[in-house]
Amino acid sequence: MPLDLAAAKNIANVLTESLPYIQQFTGSTIVVKYGGNAMTDETLKNSFARDIVLMKLVGMNPVVVHGGGPQIGSLLERLNIQSEFIEGQRVTDSQTMDVVEMVLGGLVNQEIVALLNKNGGKAIGITGKDGNLIRAEKLLKKKAGDNGQADKLLDLGQVGKVTRINTEVLRMMEHSDFIPVIAPIGVDDSGATYNINADTVAGEIAKVLNAEKLMLLTNISGVMDKKGNVLTGLTTAQVDELISDGTIYGGMLPKINCALEAVNHGVRSAHIIDGRVEHAVLLEIFTHTGVGTLISNTRTTGESA
Repeated sequence: MPLDLAAAKNIANVLTESLPYIQQFTGSTIVVKYGGNAMTDETLKNSFARDIVLMKLVGMNPVVVHGGGPQIGSLLERLNIQSEFIEGQRVTDSQTMDVVEMVLGGLVNQEIVALLNKNGGKAIGITGKDGNLIRAEKLLKKKAGDNGQADKLLDLGQVGKVTRINTEVLRMMEHSDFIPVIAPIGVDDSGATYNINADTVAGEIAKVLNAEKLMLLTNISGVMDKKGNVLTGLTTAQVDELISDGTIYGGMLPKINCALEAVNHGVRSAHIIDGRVEHAVLLEIFTHTGVGTLISNTRTTGESA
């Protein structure tokens, strides 16, 4: 087969561009929240798995935290269990929690593990209940009262918030050949189980591991200005301004707040990236332009690192 010189030069250019980033991040821990279209499209699923395996092979320590909302909803529907949502969060009674554990801790978690292993990695699936990895308590959401009435606390059932991360299990795998794949299920002191937002879990794990990066895969191109342009590099101060002036609002706020919380507690940078793009994780880490928004405590130039 004749050598395609142009293609070969392109490969060489890609490798040359990626080399400084590989050198910079070797030995670093990078926490990746995996969700959205990247979890349901077969091409994207395989490109994500290859990205994570390559990161491990070049000396990084990826930690994967995954969601599974659509898969949970699909199984609940098949079982004729009605879902109730309050302010965008699924109310989780004991019956729903059984399904959440089955989907997140079983079906979805093991599919990701199998994908990583098929692509040459060594992945281990765990939930927050394993080794008491994620300690949790019930999440009570506050809702402002009407007409001057007192605020109300909304009970979402077995929906929880993180109180503590036990890093012993993660530290054991962090500098080994294994890639941890974590389902966002927590447990309290009495043994009660809680369904926790995967972005939140990823952010908390990034903080306690003092991660180099927190990467949140989404179904959007990144943080946008009021004209719809993607803002590739932002400081935390600039993000605060965008929230204050209403540029960032609604459903984007929880993800942004998760990124801000991580960066303000020692994570070097947080990335909100477009999981609909093939190899989005590698493009964000190993190229100058990236495929989303980088948030850090120092002014950036729009580059992915």
